[in-house]
Amino acid sequence: MKKVLLSILSVFVIAGASHLSARNAGVPAECEDVMLQAFYWDSYNGNASTTKYGRTKWIDLLKDTAAINANFDVVWFPPSAGPTGCGVGYSARQYSSQESDWGTKTTLGNLITALHKGNTKVLADVVLNHRGNYNSWCNFYQDNFGSYGTYQLTQQHICRNDECFTNKNSSCYNAASTDRGAYDTGDNFDGARDLDHTNEYVQNWSKAYTQWLLGSMKYDGFRYDMTLGFHGRYLKMYNEAANPYMSVSELWQSIDRQKQHLEECEYNTMVFDFQMKYSLKGIVTGSYGKLNKNKTFEGLRKHGLERYSVTFIDNHDTFDRGTAYGNNQFSGSDLSNSTTKDQILQASAYMLMMPGVPCVFYPYWTSYKDEINELIAVRKRAGVHSESEVLEETSGQYQYSATVQGHRGRVIVRVGKYRSQTVPEGFELAVEGGDRGQYSVFIKMQSDDVENIPSGNVQCTKELRNGQLYIRVGENVYDILGNRVE
Repeated sequence: MKKVLLSILSVFVIAGASHLSARNAGVPAECEDVMLQAFYWDSYNGNASTTKYGRTKWIDLLKDTAAINANFDVVWFPPSAGPTGCGVGYSARQYSSQESDWGTKTTLGNLITALHKGNTKVLADVVLNHRGNYNSWCNFYQDNFGSYGTYQLTQQHICRNDECFTNKNSSCYNAASTDRGAYDTGDNFDGARDLDHTNEYVQNWSKAYTQWLLGSMKYDGFRYDMTLGFHGRYLKMYNEAANPYMSVSELWQSIDRQKQHLEECEYNTMVFDFQMKYSLKGIVTGSYGKLNKNKTFEGLRKHGLERYSVTFIDNHDTFDRGTAYGNNQFSGSDLSNSTTKDQILQASAYMLMMPGVPCVFYPYWTSYKDEINELIAVRKRAGVHSESEVLEETSGQYQYSATVQGHRGRVIVRVGKYRSQTVPEGFELAVEGGDRGQYSVFIKMQSDDVENIPSGNVQCTKELRNGQLYIRVGENVYDILGNRVE
């Protein structure tokens, strides 16, 4: 009981932990959610029955909402801004248009409604760093966000070091300094026009768009694309204005750059844990020490930032997009291969039993649905969450083991062909799998004395009595050591 409660108490008593505020916009505390990335690159193309891993237009996902609702708490959609003809959507041209290559605005609305009925939240893929043009380098569509305002961006809202001002083929080539924005506050993206987020009009447009996505389109949160392209202070500004349930930044750089981004945002977002993804490659190479925080593991957990970690194995950029992206793939793209299946399921067992918010990749889910759903069920039964404590972990040649504390129970996850298969005392075997049985998960449910500690996003308040700090969780009061005093 004390280990569970102390993770709650740490919000109040860890000195200097200013990022652990009572309410970080877009960062749910002790979050038990499991996320699905409900698309992969170009998965709007082709025929629904012949697309390799399943087509994911809105109409296709609408037919699969029962299975999604049964297993996932959050679904990440591709960019829904339009108009049609923008492909995957990362260079959309009109943000108030929700008619895209993924489907119609009406079908999108029906899909979100169906997911909400099953208590599943939906993240919009939001591209604020850059946007596509209308009919020349520097012309933009107008955006009408209804009660949230109408906006017309111009070349004055483009970063002054954007290539549209230096390319001789551009209609904006050598534009006067008064017709340019300020210098970019992050990295340049040369595939579209980089927006000047120091400009108040761009800031207001960004706020209106994100608020409209939540208020009118009924999204619940955001996945922000290419957040290395603008300073984190602006993302914080937009999240505080819109107040999403969850915010996740795409930032694939080093762990130091990810930590810097969190500091810039004042911890009002989560980030995709790319460094953990790279550590998971140890399963492919047989370097299981890469999974161990005390060895060569890299990732947010190593730095005490599990709360801000969205973990994943692959995504639309790192999987099966040809040679330009092949070096980042977790494993081979032939998911019918037995070795590939073993490796991905080992990685899935690890990810789904560890702290952070795990994000399952659609092709992996459709290829190994029974095995992944079993692992999700074990995680939810034990109440493993984004801030769960890893009580013990060991690794050796071709094996790794960890014991993880959840809200309602404790799990032991073991991966690798040389792992111990002995059932620990007090535990039961929950799941064992892989074509060659290369992962095992054991579970031990909590005793009755902790049943009053609520699961999910725990709400607690602090009370000062005679100079001593106490924590009220529901109807119960605890001292800072986790002892219930009333």
